[in-house]
Amino acid sequence: MVKKSLIALGALLVLFPTAAFAEDPSAATLNMGLNALWILIAGVLVLLMQGGFILLETGSTRMKNAGHVAGKTIFTVGLCSLIYWAVGYGFSFGTEAAAGLNKFIGIGNFFFDPAVAAGEGENYPTTIFFVFQLAFAAVSLSIAWGGFAERAKLSSYLIYTILFSSIIYPVIAHWIWGGGWLAADGAQDYAGSTVVHLTGAMGALAATILLKPRIGKYNKDGSANQIAGHNQVFSALSVLLLWVGWFGFNAGSALAVGDGFFGYVAFNTQLGAAGGAVAALLVSWMFSGKADIPTMLNGALAGLVAITASCAYVEPWAAVVIGLIAGVLVYVSAKFFEKIRVDDPISAMSVHGAAGVWGTLANGLFATKELAAKVNVGQAGLFYGGGGHQLWVQFESVVVCGAYAFAASFILLWIMKQVIGFRVTEEQEIIGLDLSEHGSYGYPEHLKKTGSL
Repeated sequence: MVKKSLIALGALLVLFPTAAFAEDPSAATLNMGLNALWILIAGVLVLLMQGGFILLETGSTRMKNAGHVAGKTIFTVGLCSLIYWAVGYGFSFGTEAAAGLNKFIGIGNFFFDPAVAAGEGENYPTTIFFVFQLAFAAVSLSIAWGGFAERAKLSSYLIYTILFSSIIYPVIAHWIWGGGWLAADGAQDYAGSTVVHLTGAMGALAATILLKPRIGKYNKDGSANQIAGHNQVFSALSVLLLWVGWFGFNAGSALAVGDGFFGYVAFNTQLGAAGGAVAALLVSWMFSGKADIPTMLNGALAGLVAITASCAYVEPWAAVVIGLIAGVLVYVSAKFFEKIRVDDPISAMSVHGAAGVWGTLANGLFATKELAAKVNVGQAGLFYGGGGHQLWVQFESVVVCGAYAFAASFILLWIMKQVIGFRVTEEQEIIGLDLSEHGSYGYPEHLKKTGSL
């Protein structure tokens, strides 16, 4: 046995000679490595949420657009990555702007060229932080696509990706996460109920207003027709993928392994999601007489969106309440948007917009003094002795960020609509975007068998 062990040790030293002379890593180096590993894993989980968005939009729309949904998602994530690397990251987290200008926009780190490894005293390499933040930007962009669904030209996806990734999302990210003026005010948005979700939802709202409803969505008397998605199983699987990815989203935002605080964040995330799913199914069952599955799926996502801002600031019972209210809110909000003739195929405005607003405001009610001190942002909410100050700051951030994201998106998309057009022709919409935009079909066997769409 001893002989075999010596032989194995000798083989290892031959294969890895540097290991024999390597110094024991310091505690700081080990901690940095663990932080880097966790943040990268979390970033990969967030990036994999794009698979959830593909299945969500595909399952919630008609099969004649399935290939288009999948393809444009991969394309826009790629384009977003290049634009965010070139300018978006610099506008979000650049530190070279003058003090007065830095309140509103970051400057520096354009065409980001990071060090190959973490420097002395750094908690993680900047490369890891970039990948993590890029994944967030890509999620916000994919949320906006809900307002484009089934009727926008592919060219509009290209142009809006460039604009969103450079001058819409990065500005809001800087205000709250990059040391901007809302950060100075103490705005609490731990993982992006406002920065990511409300920003994307406002882009979706601007798009769907300018595009107008899909053909056949509304009758002349204003009543709405249900345009059912073609695959409810895809939609359910998408929610599961997004739910799992959300642990990277929220828990990863701790940006450290440390004392394991990221586990508490994950714990609250699960409770918020559960509350949203249960409340949405029950409220739909109560008011419609049927337990509506798409509403329940949206409720789970709404619970996740709502708890995203507050997962690090609230006690577990409050996480449940936040999720429950989000589940009810998403049902009411979807009915409201349908009534005012806003055609939102994947309920982006309700799931990410209404729930994002509620989740951000919830900090102003439920944030505890101890957790606000631990995160070192803002102060206690109304129900924990903080008075109305934090609630006002949360309201301020929602209004300002929502208004900027909507106004910027609307103006840019309106200009694009006037110059090159925004919506496909009626014939192309009826045929489907798979064939009209790409010349192929997402379900080729189906096309061959039926000879029709």
